[in-house]
Amino acid sequence: MKFTKILVAAALLFAAPAAFAAGQSPVKLEVGYMPILPIAQLFVVLENGAIEKAGIEPHLIEFQQGPAMVQALLGGQLDVAYFGIGPAMVARSKGAAIKVVASGVVNQISFVAIGDLAKFTGGTIDATTFKRFREKTGRKAKITTFARGSVPATVFNYWLKNVLKANPDDIEIIHQGSAQVQQSLLTGAVDGAATLEPIVSVTLARRPDATVLASGSDMFPHQPGAILAVREKTIKEHPGTVRALVAAQIDATGKLAAGDEGAIKAVQKYVGGGRLPLKTVEAAVKRSSGIFVSDPHYIIEGTRAMQAFQLGEGTLKGKLDVDSLFDTSFYDSLEKK
Repeated sequence: MKFTKILVAAALLFAAPAAFAAGQSPVKLEVGYMPILPIAQLFVVLENGAIEKAGIEPHLIEFQQGPAMVQALLGGQLDVAYFGIGPAMVARSKGAAIKVVASGVVNQISFVAIGDLAKFTGGTIDATTFKRFREKTGRKAKITTFARGSVPATVFNYWLKNVLKANPDDIEIIHQGSAQVQQSLLTGAVDGAATLEPIVSVTLARRPDATVLASGSDMFPHQPGAILAVREKTIKEHPGTVRALVAAQIDATGKLAAGDEGAIKAVQKYVGGGRLPLKTVEAAVKRSSGIFVSDPHYIIEGTRAMQAFQLGEGTLKGKLDVDSLFDTSFYDSLEKK
């Protein structure tokens, strides 16, 4: 994947036909999101006016975990969802009529160790690390991550079983929401976490003993991450609005990848309840600069691999045709223009 291609595609936002003409009423949409950096494009378009230019009047609904967003989609509550590909697959397999129209990030998960575990590993980890930690301390390592079926939890389990080839019985896994994962790390209630930004940067900034032991494709090759999904009904009724939303996603992706100051300030306003220092948010965005990807084609094969693993784990049930989950037509029309 040539990431420079994304930056070129960002310019297409200004070449795209306007979805909202003067005098028209804005389209009211319920937009679900989690206050995490992997969906940073949403925060950028909210603050730079792209949402209004697309003719959208958003009703923002914040969630702490993907399963709650899945339930909202199944209940017909959301028109647009910025969340992980894992919950998106679950929602689609259970009957939610949604389409992934753009990617947000790839390779977003890191494994962070703190305290005794960080000291014990010495900065490296292998198949025997958790077993030896248990034998030395007399207890299992406590590792927190997001809900079962989420991207962080899936990537962590894949890493344990297929990459490290460690014994899961040597670990106590605690599933929590994003705010709780961060709090657990900062207070030392756990020994580590499989998590994402800005939690990684916050932990590194506030805990001198924290260390990143693995990240990105080292944990799950070509892992898909956060995505932009839209209800099929919304696509059918407002295709021009959806196209403008995808164009805005492309433009915001370019700004984030370039470390644009306005984009970073937009992320600071929404992530972590707006309480994180700008310096920490800037570090998180810069650490993630290479993973912001809006092209939905880039994550299709990774989604197939994740689906296969989740089916084996039992965290994804029901039938799911991965191809039917994606609608790349909006992105394609913008890139070919």
